[in-house]
Parts: sequence; structure tokens; C-alpha cells
Amino acid sequence: MSAQQLTVRRETFPIRGAFRISRGAKTEAAVVVAEVTDGPHRGRGECVPYARYGESVDGVIAALEAMADTVAGGLDRDSLARQMPAGAARNALDCALWDLEAKRSGVPAWKLAGLTEPPGPLVTCYTLSVDEPEAMAAAARERAPRHPLLKMKLTGEGDLDRVRAVRAAAPAARLVVDANEGWTLDQLHQFAPVLAGLGVEMIEQPLPAGQDEALRGVDCPVPLGADESCHGLESLERLRGLYRVVNVKLDKTGGLTEGLAMTRAAHAMGFEVMVGCMVATSLAMAPAMLVGQGARYVDLDGPLLLARDREPGLVYDGAVVQPPVAELWG
Repeated sequence: MSAQQLTVRRETFPIRGAFRISRGAKTEAAVVVAEVTDGPHRGRGECVPYARYGESVDGVIAALEAMADTVAGGLDRDSLARQMPAGAARNALDCALWDLEAKRSGVPAWKLAGLTEPPGPLVTCYTLSVDEPEAMAAAARERAPRHPLLKMKLTGEGDLDRVRAVRAAAPAARLVVDANEGWTLDQLHQFAPVLAGLGVEMIEQPLPAGQDEALRGVDCPVPLGADESCHGLESLERLRGLYRVVNVKLDKTGGLTEGLAMTRAAHAMGFEVMVGCMVATSLAMAPAMLVGQGARYVDLDGPLLLARDREPGLVYDGAVVQPPVAELWG
């Protein structure tokens, strides 16, 4: 068997329209792909560098390229966590090593991960980017017939009007909302009872991550979910008593290896789990499909927000996403 070789590249995929959250808007998804080969076998992983966590495409590429000699020396995913910090760069390499091991061994990734049965299809949220109430209502009206769970991006001022408009446009849809750290504690107290009356099931990351200790002891009528406050295993203990749901994103955990461990620990600690994503292609979603088995909420709609996905990609039938074929990943 040939020595392992690492290659790293940037790829850009246009977003359909624009994707807006409380921190701003973007029109393309810039991803980094790590590819590890050993001669006949190839493993791939994709990540999204996120400025919110001090990451950039150039920085992630540099961090991965610095691992080339270590990868050539036979790095495996069990030792990767000791070599790189959690984050997007480690995610891409970890998922590439999972894929390589599956291709090399002929054992699918779900078996390597210890799942007792093959992964099944999942029902994903569809995300409505923050906009004027009328525009969000129009998007909800279009999507709701095939997407029974809608996730609304919110920002603060005017949010109740946004949710009321979406609820009127999609009366049968399940709703979760995501403030992306855009609210104050006073706004949470003001909004939450109204959102409960509108049937909102979960409020994701209402306060800035550095301020969420203010949630301790708050009796919120809508369950709260941690996203920007939730990274790897080490973050779970602090979140007890603040949140009921934790959002596991592989770009934050640093890969599937810690993502699976974190999901097991979260369940054991009494949290409900949401598996989430950045705006990225099917290659980034595919490993997260394993985390999504048994999750309370699945938010793996990244490819649906793109003007084009990579081929082959995950197969979406409305909100239902099928497990990846081996040619894509795992």
C-alpha cells in the first residue's frame, strides 16, 4: 500500500439568491476539501471556515497543508484529535480519514461508527433566511407543502411580525427559530410567550454565547437550543441548566469522530440533539447523516440552499434526505 498523500483545495458554490442571518448575508459558499489517497483509495472531507470562530479559507488551507507530512506518516482518525484543535480544518481531515478507511476496508462508515443498522432517511429543516415578513411568508408558502419543518432565521427587531407572517402562510408547518446570538435577554422574555402561542418548538441561540449564563434559572415556555455556545465535548457540562437542546455541527466539533462522541454524551446528560450544518455541499452533509440518526432535530439543508450541488450529491425528496452513496462518502 502506498503512503498516504494529502491534497487540499478551495471550492466555491453559488447560493440560490442570498442567505441572510443576524450577522449578515452571503451569496456563495466557500468550502475547503481535504483529500487523502493511498494509491488505489481516496477519502474526502469538506468543511466551511467560519469567521465567527476566527477562521478563514486561507487559514484552514494552511492548517491542513501543515499536516501533509503527518498524514504521509500514517495519521489515522484516532490520533488526529491530538494533532489538531477542533474546528473546520480538523473536520475536513477527520471526515476524509473516515472515508478513506471505509474505502480501504470495504466496510461502510456506519459500521465503522458502531451503528447497529444502516442509516435511514432523515427529515431535515428547511431554513428561511431573515428578511421582511412578507418575503419570509412567501418563502414559507412555497416550501411548506414539501418541508413540514421550517427553521426561521431571526435578528431581533420585528421578529414577532416575521413569525406571525410565516405562521399565517404555513399554518400546518412545524417551526423552530434561530436568533444567531441576535437577541437581548429582555427580547427573549418578550418574544418567548408569543412564540409559544404561535407553536414554535425551539429557540436556537437567543443570546450571544458569552452572555448565556443569564439563561440560568430562566423558565422559558419554549425550549432553548445552544449553537454558538456549543462546540465539543468540553462545552456540554457548562450548558446544563441553560439549554435543553444542543446543536452538533461537525465544523465545530472538529469532525465526525468527536461529533459521534458528543452526541452520545449529550444524550446521556439529558440533552436533546440537533444535528446542524453550515451552507455547504452534500460532501459536508454526508458524515453528519450518521450523527442525525436518532437526533431530535435535523438541519442538513445546506445543498438545498445552493444554486448547484456537487455530483453525486445527496438525494432530497422535499424534506426527506437519503443516506449518501459510497461514491459520495463513506
